[in-house]
Amino acid sequence: MAVAMIPLTIALVGFVLLAKESPRRGGTPTMAQYLRSLKQRDLWSFCALYSVTFGGYVGLGSFLPLMLRDQYQVTPVTAGLLTALVAFVGSVSRPAGGILADKVGGAPLLSLLLTGIAVAYALCATLPSLPTAVAILGVLMLCLGLGNGAVFQMVPQRFAREIGLVTGVVGAIGGIGGFILPNVLGQARAGTGSFATGFVILTVLAAGGVVLLRSLMASKTGWRASWREVEAEADAA
Repeated sequence: MAVAMIPLTIALVGFVLLAKESPRRGGTPTMAQYLRSLKQRDLWSFCALYSVTFGGYVGLGSFLPLMLRDQYQVTPVTAGLLTALVAFVGSVSRPAGGILADKVGGAPLLSLLLTGIAVAYALCATLPSLPTAVAILGVLMLCLGLGNGAVFQMVPQRFAREIGLVTGVVGAIGGIGGFILPNVLGQARAGTGSFATGFVILTVLAAGGVVLLRSLMASKTGWRASWREVEAEADAA
């Protein structure tokens, strides 16, 4: 505990000395604006998409040691090392997701990544050999990490004035997704004796994210293109 306090203290001191408020702050949103944000379909769409990407990343990170141990009979130490390896891939890929989203657009990138996530879950459902499973899980974590960055590249574009509220809500729902995934896999194993059914369910959920996102992109207003107009209309109202 005492050793862990050392880097935390260094981080606190650095934050106090270096952090400053942006000189380009806008006006403080009113309570009516906050409440209006909670009624927006886009907000809850972001929540659903982030629950797939971030929820998937957190959930797998917590459940993989148990799954690898039970499914492949590896030692707890080996299971932990393999989990750390694939989790690292997902963690470092998140900034790259934001960069790529800046270049090609968050929605098209996320649509591609969600498709990759669904395919990876489907391959996991076949319960392949350990080396193959680790490779698939590495690709899956890569897609999840990139997807996290893509979602949060889009959020401030749509909700620039209520970014604090919206990121808090989206982040919270994403965290809830992290609790759902271990329960799905655990209940599937308890009910069927295999993790396969759980991965099939996760495949369907990821595919549902693809359908949701593409329906938004194909809407009459055009999801990304209409964000500035939506903000302007809200201000006028």
